[in-house]
This record gives sequence, C-alpha cells and structure tokens, in this order.
Amino acid sequence: MKTIFVVDDSNVCLFSAEKALSEHYRIFTLPSAKGMFELLEHVTPDLILLDIVMPEMDGFEALRLLKSNDGTAGIPVIFLTGKSDSSTEALSFELGAADFIVKPFLRPLLLNRVTLYFVLEALNLKPAENLRRLKSSIVSVWARAAENCDNFAGGHIERTINHIRILWDAMLERGVYSDEINKWNLEDVVFSAYLHDVCKIVVPDLILNKAESLTAEEFETIKNHIDECENTIESIIAESGDASFLHNANLFVGCHHERWDGTGYPRGLKGEEIPLQGRVMAIVDVYDAIVSERPDKPAFTHEEAVAAIIENKGRHFDPKIVDVFLEVSGMFMEVGLCP
Repeated sequence: MKTIFVVDDSNVCLFSAEKALSEHYRIFTLPSAKGMFELLEHVTPDLILLDIVMPEMDGFEALRLLKSNDGTAGIPVIFLTGKSDSSTEALSFELGAADFIVKPFLRPLLLNRVTLYFVLEALNLKPAENLRRLKSSIVSVWARAAENCDNFAGGHIERTINHIRILWDAMLERGVYSDEINKWNLEDVVFSAYLHDVCKIVVPDLILNKAESLTAEEFETIKNHIDECENTIESIIAESGDASFLHNANLFVGCHHERWDGTGYPRGLKGEEIPLQGRVMAIVDVYDAIVSERPDKPAFTHEEAVAAIIENKGRHFDPKIVDVFLEVSGMFMEVGLCP
C-alpha cells in the first residue's frame, strides 16, 4: 500500500483528505511542514499532499527544502490550496510540484486525482501539464473578464466554486442525486462552473450595473444574451470537440436562472427538467448574491440568506438540495476554511 503525507494547518482539510484516501492508501496527517520534516526522518512517503498557506513555513518554502535534499528531492508533491490564481499555479510547477488541487476539494475528486497520478507514474507518463495550464489560463481569463464587467461581483466566482464543492461533497455523502453525480468527470464539471456568469461579457454595462429594477425590455436583453452565449459555446464544441467540459459550461450558463416551479428563465424549465448543474448553482449563486452588496441592495447576513433559501424551497430551489444546503450552510461562511 502506498504511503501519503497530507500536510495542512486546517484540521477540517486533514480530516476530509484522510476520509477520502484512507481506504486505498496509508495516510499520515500532519498540521505543519515542521512535523512533515520530522516524520521524514523515519518514513519516506510515495506522495506528499502539501498546503501552500501555512504559518511558520509555507508550502513553497517546504518544497524548496524538499528539492534541495538528495534524500527527499525525488518525493512527488501535489499542492493543496485555496489560491487558484495563475501565478500561484505557475510558481508551483516551476518549483517542481507534480500537480495542483484547489480547495475545498470534493473527496471523490481528490481520490481520483491521486489515483490518476499513481497510474501515470506507473506508466512513466507525465500529467498533461501544459495542456491543463493552457486550459486553466483560458478559463481564468474568460471568467475574470465576465466578473470585471460587473462592478459589484468581486470574488463571486471563487466563492461560488468553493460553495459548489462543499454542496456536491455533502450531496454525495448523503446519497442525494449521487447516481448522477458519480457519472460525471467531477474535475471537468467543477472547472466548467467557473464560466457560469460568462454571459456578462455581452450584456451592456448600463443594464448589468443598473441600480434600479430592470425594465421588461432590459430583462429580455439579458435572456437573449444567454442564448447568444450558449450558441457561442456550442460553436466552440463543434470546432474543438471538447464536449464534456464545454457541455457542462453550457448547462451552468443556460440553467442556473431556471426555477424549480418553472418561473425562471430563459426557457421556463421546471423541476428535474432543469439539469442538476443548474439546480445546484442556483442555490450557491443566490446565496452569494444575497450576502454580497449589489447595485440595488446592501449585503445581507448569512442568516438572512439561509432564511430566503428556505422560503423559496420548492419554488425557486430543488427541495432535496435545499435540505442538504441547510445541513452544511455554516461552512459557506467559512471563507478561510481551507486557506
């Protein structure tokens, strides 16, 4: 059985990683880089999962020390971190990291990524690092461009991605739509969620940042731009053949404004006619909109956001997913849960 060190100053992350991996690997959980180096004197792991942002010694410094020692230089390191910007990712690979996993992670995704690493290692293959980094950069630029169009959306993308990971993980644990989720490539689905608001790029700024309620004509403009955005993504699918990743992006783009009772837009889908991606994103998107300052309203409290979601259970939101959300909603407030 292969041995893995998990090094993170968050007990929540250590517990989650151990639960995800311990049935398949021998796991040592360590709260600091200092503890990791002490254990390395007695145990040589096959892989180290290493947090970046830690007190005393961060992950970058720890990796430099590992690579400078002949006895530990060959141990592969996968970074675990909540920092998903391109500069952090680039530095990680520059220092010799084998991979980069964003937190909070879905447990099945973590297991799949670690297992894939060992499979590729056994075949003497390298992960498609350059392709992954290129894909990441393109998505990041496109998503940031959409966010920058909205003067009040700072941080919205990162928060919703973190929340969607929390919610999907909880749904899998509780068996809520787990048969469907288990059929997905979770990494692709989570990654594609970054593009859920990409239609903002083509919505006029005067409408997007309007403080007053939209007119009927302005609302129609937004719905038409969703169709335009979906058509653009479909064209890219036809040209590139990347059906899985971009198909999921299209579901996020086109379905997260639909409502369980059929009163949403752009198509008025109802109940489970709405793809699961859209039903999950609907909750995390609305939650973040409520707790964030917007052009037409101040930021409300977490408790007020939860109350609004409860009120709209069975109307705006899928009741089963709301029940799961209520069990883990406290984690939505923990922005620094896995720094």
